[in-house]
Amino acid sequence: MNLFKKKPDKFIALLIEQAALTHKGVDALQKYMDVHTHEIAEQITIIEKEADEVRRILIAELNKSFVTPIDREDIFALSRSIDDVVDYAYSTVSEMDVLKVEPTSFMMRMTSHLKASTYELYMAMQRIEEHPAVAAEHSQRAKAMETRVEQVYREAIADIFSGPEDVHHVFEMLKRREVLRHLSNAADRADEAANLIADIVVKIS
Repeated sequence: MNLFKKKPDKFIALLIEQAALTHKGVDALQKYMDVHTHEIAEQITIIEKEADEVRRILIAELNKSFVTPIDREDIFALSRSIDDVVDYAYSTVSEMDVLKVEPTSFMMRMTSHLKASTYELYMAMQRIEEHPAVAAEHSQRAKAMETRVEQVYREAIADIFSGPEDVHHVFEMLKRREVLRHLSNAADRADEAANLIADIVVKIS
């Protein structure tokens, strides 16, 4: 039966691969939040490099192709947004490592929601050709997860500023805020990708 199954367009296939790697990277980030080991940090570094390579291939294909299944600008923007999410997963771990930041319950919750968001983006990309309406549903779920990330982000910031006003706490506050901002930025990019998917669905429907 697979002989008669339509193969996805090469650009859709590359975007699916990007979305899969991004989800894999955020899954590793969640494990890092739980275990906090150098080995998992290395895994995220490798995944981020693999994702960058897929994006480079997509851009190369885009530059030499005259016909694309969806607007060239949409392909480029969606690829960039998806890639930004895994980039922020990598920078989150880098900041935590350099600044010696221990994971907090807020960071763990934000990462969990972000992982759910990247899963929905991955599912949306898998459905966008054959079932665009279903892809749109997944994009809406991804947006809902972004809202949850931002809610936890605000809780975390409020918690940081409610602590003692000594020098040590100020340093800890600044370090944690940097990590929280990386996670918030990752969620923003996931939301941007979800919006782009929704726009693409409208155009192709």
